[in-house]
Amino acid sequence: MNVKQYAYRVIWSEEDQEFVGLCAEFPSLSWLDEEQDKALQGIVSLVKDTVADMEANGENVPEPFSLQKYSGKFMVRTTPELHRQLAMQAAETGVSLNRLINSRLSEGRA
Repeated sequence: MNVKQYAYRVIWSEEDQEFVGLCAEFPSLSWLDEEQDKALQGIVSLVKDTVADMEANGENVPEPFSLQKYSGKFMVRTTPELHRQLAMQAAETGVSLNRLINSRLSEGRA
């Protein structure tokens, strides 16, 4: 498996005063380093070792998000009151409820 296909990110940890390398497909793994690029190199290396161990033990290795297929559909349950409010907002702005919610999700707000 090409471990470079996984979704990596590096964030600053105020608590640790170091950069933290993370991998979305392996949420329990992290790598701390004083240098941002080394935090990324560290988490990639750790994931590579973890995948090798999993494969050697016959475990299922997570598929990278980048290779997964998505339909673009998902169902969300909410309260009747919120549903009513969103439907009203959609009508007031002249868009469908689906378009309103999609716009809000893409903007990062609910």
